[in-house]
Amino acid sequence: MQTAAPAPAAATAAATAISTGVAVTEGPDRLARVLHSLRMRSTFYCHAELGEPWALEMPAIPDSISFHVLTAGSCWLRLPGENPIELRAGDLALVPHGRGHHLLSAADADPGPRVDLLPQQYLTEHYSVLTYGGGGRASQLICGVVAFDDPAARELVRTLPSVLTVGGDTVSAASSTRDTLRLMAGELAHPQPGGEAVATRLADILVVQAIRAWIAGDPGSGSGWIRALRDERIGRVIEAIHADPGHEWTLDRLARRAGMSRSSFSSHFSELVGEAPVAYLTRWRMTLAHTRLRDEDVTAARLAADLGYRSEAAFNRAFTRVIGSTPGSIRRRQRRER
Repeated sequence: MQTAAPAPAAATAAATAISTGVAVTEGPDRLARVLHSLRMRSTFYCHAELGEPWALEMPAIPDSISFHVLTAGSCWLRLPGENPIELRAGDLALVPHGRGHHLLSAADADPGPRVDLLPQQYLTEHYSVLTYGGGGRASQLICGVVAFDDPAARELVRTLPSVLTVGGDTVSAASSTRDTLRLMAGELAHPQPGGEAVATRLADILVVQAIRAWIAGDPGSGSGWIRALRDERIGRVIEAIHADPGHEWTLDRLARRAGMSRSSFSSHFSELVGEAPVAYLTRWRMTLAHTRLRDEDVTAARLAADLGYRSEAAFNRAFTRVIGSTPGSIRRRQRRER
């Protein structure tokens, strides 16, 4: 997803809100806006047709979410150091945070080969069909790897649990999620031209629905960033940073935006978010810069000006400290990939 520089109109609106003390949005609206804007970058999808006994290893992929939709049969999902979770037809499981894990036909099965190293039929560059296992009872899965580019969405994903499941046959599962699961199962059961494109778009929808259902089902769900966004004073500051990241923010100005003293604001912000206000501001700016370097032909000097840095050198130092690579190395890598 391309992240544009703050528009002048948006910056003016944000500045007006800051000077007048009027909140950009109320707490519940902030979270609703983030949920509404969730957009993913699809990495890969695989339709797996599996016969017992079978076992597959899903490799760790940094900054991604793996998901698995079981459309027929049953299986077990096992993460290192955690108890296995049984999945049945119609269930959806999300594994955030890029963690490697195993899919198994039996809870106590030995680990299997890495799924990406097995021979499979590639229908497109990003979609394959895998047939694997023995001659026993069949199970059918659609698996995928997706990532969020929007910085707010990435902050939200950081709060997710190690595994998030939505049961297709449970009362708690949202009807819209069950409907999407049924549509996906029908698409795979009766393949038609372009069916893989439909299945992948349905999978994207399922991931967003699962995150929404998790938050809606537990008002206290999430930690840190979600709680901070809901907080009347700290949420107002986070919204202002997001609305105008290039503003000349200081700890004093952020504290005034919250209507708190410097010490109280800094302590409350750090308690909710897990890092100091200026550290959050810097990381947010660098995340925006990284996204733009990947998606746009933009210079470090332009980013420095857009994100409130007085010099390109100061921006480069901050970027390298937070991201771990120089802006120039990111630009060169993206040019090669393009």
